[in-house]
Amino acid sequence: MTGAGRDRRQGQARAAGVAAGACFALALAGFGAALEGYSHGAWPVALLGAAGVPRAAAFNLLGFIVPGLLAAFVALRGRDLLPGGAGAGARLGWTLALLSAAAFAAQGLLPLDASAPDAGRGRLHGVAWGLWWIAFTAAALALAGSALRAGRGLAAAGHLAAGLLVVVPAGLDPGALPVALAQRVAFAAWFAWLAWAGWRPLR
Repeated sequence: MTGAGRDRRQGQARAAGVAAGACFALALAGFGAALEGYSHGAWPVALLGAAGVPRAAAFNLLGFIVPGLLAAFVALRGRDLLPGGAGAGARLGWTLALLSAAAFAAQGLLPLDASAPDAGRGRLHGVAWGLWWIAFTAAALALAGSALRAGRGLAAAGHLAAGLLVVVPAGLDPGALPVALAQRVAFAAWFAWLAWAGWRPLR
């Protein structure tokens, strides 16, 4: 790959990483403000896309599907930008990051039912949520290990910190931290990682 081609692909990853977080944040803020009675401190993100909720389809598109596709692009570019001699850990890490992005997008294709959030498609939404954070945690560990073996301690710390900031809130008992807050912390950490990883892909 020529230097110009590499720079172009890195630029695409940077734009996609930032755009993913911006799209999600704007959708969450805008649709949350438009839904009467919705509280970011009390209600989970997915309620904005639940069946029967006004403008649910639009939120699922802009809040889950588009950001998920942008995240998948970052993961694909991250893997594509690895040097030919990159180890299996780095390749596995970016592949798991791609799986995590696909699971995030799937949450928009499997919306909750507002009247029965734990039934029907709601269960599948929960599976997609779980797959998202589990796959990302594994990806962060693999990428951190790969960076550490390559002597890039700061990069390893960045991947590891992102993984912890996703897995800890996502895996906490609801009594320890409100679900609404835990989700938002985990999502914020993931989108921050995407912007950072897109800006500074593994080399």
